[in-house]
Amino acid sequence: MIIAAILVCEAAALLAVAGWFLLGLITSTPMSLGGAIFMLVLLVLLAGWLLAVGHFFFRGYRWTRSAALVFQFFVAVIAIPALTAGVIWLGLLLLVPAVIMVHQLFTRPVVAYTSRTSDGTPML
Repeated sequence: MIIAAILVCEAAALLAVAGWFLLGLITSTPMSLGGAIFMLVLLVLLAGWLLAVGHFFFRGYRWTRSAALVFQFFVAVIAIPALTAGVIWLGLLLLVPAVIMVHQLFTRPVVAYTSRTSDGTPML
């Protein structure tokens, strides 16, 4: 499923950012060590959460649609200021998958896939 693949790719990107952040933390002195460690832990936890959402979305759990939607809104909150600041490549790199994901989350097959029950009857 495309949505699960995009979620896993976003999680991998977050892990890459966490690695880059860790490298910067090792090679330079941060203004606040506690704040830098908190940011690193937050990035790793968010990547783990996205991996879990992608896994459970692939399995068809209902709650994953809302979790994926909220994350895409957070991505858009970062992408739009990047676009307006003139960092077009970063803004588009963030915004295009988010827009595709939001569109796909509301298509009929995705809603049907995530609204099924174990006996095959749809639920509200």
